[in-house]
Amino acid sequence: MDSYTNQTYDEIPVGATLTVTRRLSRADVEALTLVSGDLDPFHLDAAAPAAELIVEAVSAEALVSGILNRRLPGPGTRILAQDLRFCGDLTVGDELVGTVTALEKRPDDHQIVFDCQVRRGDEMLVTGTSTVAAPTTRLRYSDVATPEVILRRNDGFAPLFARCLGLPPVLCGIVHPCDRDALLGPIEAAKRGLIAPVLIGPAAKIRAVAAAEGVDLTPYRIVDVEHSHAAARQAVAMVRAGELDALMKGSLHTDELMAAVVDGATGLRTERRVSHVFVMDVPTYPRLLLLTDAAINIAPTVRDKVDICQNAIDLAQVLGIATPLVAILAAVETVNPAMQATVDAAMLCKMADRGQLTGGTLDGPLAFDNAVSEEAARTKKIVSPVAGRADILLLPDLQAGNMVAKQLQYLAGADSAGIVLGARVPIVLTSRADTVRTRLASTAVMVLVAQAWRRPPQAAGQT
Repeated sequence: MDSYTNQTYDEIPVGATLTVTRRLSRADVEALTLVSGDLDPFHLDAAAPAAELIVEAVSAEALVSGILNRRLPGPGTRILAQDLRFCGDLTVGDELVGTVTALEKRPDDHQIVFDCQVRRGDEMLVTGTSTVAAPTTRLRYSDVATPEVILRRNDGFAPLFARCLGLPPVLCGIVHPCDRDALLGPIEAAKRGLIAPVLIGPAAKIRAVAAAEGVDLTPYRIVDVEHSHAAARQAVAMVRAGELDALMKGSLHTDELMAAVVDGATGLRTERRVSHVFVMDVPTYPRLLLLTDAAINIAPTVRDKVDICQNAIDLAQVLGIATPLVAILAAVETVNPAMQATVDAAMLCKMADRGQLTGGTLDGPLAFDNAVSEEAARTKKIVSPVAGRADILLLPDLQAGNMVAKQLQYLAGADSAGIVLGARVPIVLTSRADTVRTRLASTAVMVLVAQAWRRPPQAAGQT
């Protein structure tokens, strides 16, 4: 993961230069066409061959601005003026080479004039100058924290990362971190001050992975156990002894870890049923969307759903949603005795009326469309404070939940974070398919939950 430090006005001599190369992806070209207004978004054909997606060279100015704002001088830079000329078109697969060179410094207001060029092979696409106000203080940043696409409406995870700043790191047991991803994820979170990891597993395997990846384990505690089952049992025992405030799954099977967590005699059960919540940042949805349960409870009864729902409401409150709107999903929005999901939804709503579920506003049954689209709800004449504006989707069973979550991830470009609730401590279940951003977002959610649970139950939203 690349991290960068800006260069201040005083550090940049005349003649300083930087070159950055970028190969344009389909997403890059589509985004540039929409932002530049070069193509009506309604005419953008997702099935069109890549060669037919063309944008004018003026869009290559984005590479110039990116170099100035992110690399030289870097964060803290303000672009004041540009005198640029453009020639040619761009398309998917083009390799652009952007270069900026400091031509002149103006000390009175910390301005620097840069010569700017963008070329494709021998063809010059952009030439001219940009004048910037250079930063005067040191700033450092990482590419990890930046969303990958321009077209998302919001960055729901950024406020979560911001809320973690200044919080003490959470003592987190990393259960069997015996492959690259399982080890590097928590180490990255530790570097960012989110957690103080305790690595629980076969010490020789953990150190071998660290050596292969060039990771120094000196700052971290290692608890040596013989295999993954023993790691799960040891991690749970350390939570019970008050040595850990959270757990994170490493390279063992989810079933191995959760078997130790839910063990009736030695596990981490509470009065609540254990459940999983996906916190999803969907580019086309204006707020965070919580999905539950898509990972643990296969066919929950209505009693199970009470706990699953309450866990999600409590999490939403920890994340800053004071009164979350809960849509209880089914295939239809009317109660049908032949469809158990609709009956469960009606029962849960009435239980909320009677104070058996607290902290949120519930409605259901609702179909997926009228849970997330106000237009769909109006079309079906659904009058509801929840319809079209849901914060939480309570799914009828694991199969439906898993499908909805993965469709949002793979077809809608959603980022997701996942957390297990209902146990004595929050638990992060990672996957090999998780990106670094997903792993860090899951950790940030876990940190906020763990910190909230350290306060009195009333403040943390726990019953």
